[in-house]
Amino acid sequence: MKKMATGVTAVLLALVFIMLPQKSSAQGANKVEDLKNTRAVIETKFGEIEIKFFPDAAPNHVKNFIDLAKQGFYDGTIFHRVIPGFMIQGGDPNTKGLDKRSYGMGGPGHNVKAEFNDRQHKRGILSMARSQNPDSAGSQFFIVVQDSFFLDKQYTVFGEVIKGLDAADKIVSQPRNNMDLPNERIDVKVRIIQ
Repeated sequence: MKKMATGVTAVLLALVFIMLPQKSSAQGANKVEDLKNTRAVIETKFGEIEIKFFPDAAPNHVKNFIDLAKQGFYDGTIFHRVIPGFMIQGGDPNTKGLDKRSYGMGGPGHNVKAEFNDRQHKRGILSMARSQNPDSAGSQFFIVVQDSFFLDKQYTVFGEVIKGLDAADKIVSQPRNNMDLPNERIDVKVRIIQ
């Protein structure tokens, strides 16, 4: 009797599986297309910075950033490194705390394999920060405020500012200490628009 019940259960599960809509490779392609239309808005006290993504060039980095943003991971972090004539960097969860010695060393607990591509680090580009290991990107990102082509094919470009680059310019010009940490907190909140 037990074998018959197990067999009936298996048949029922198989029928349910067959009746569920199946994903096709066309749906996978649509996923990339959907991400092309997805935007992120980084809210700061200096204004909003709107980002469009490049899922065709760096799909895993785009997905990682969007997933973290939807979880509220970036909310309450700060831009912890600003270098005039170069870039602004944020995305470190350690910056939610007050121990400034740990700023720049935090991450989400996972890494994203490098997706170096042909997109150049021109003004307004969104790229992933990492350590010496090319596959060590996690959550920290930077926005280039001046062309920085020396970074090309060494850091993963995954998006671009389409609105609010003036806010990034204000952030990069803030007074900072010798570690490039702004003297005043520049809190971040990220929302995703689909």
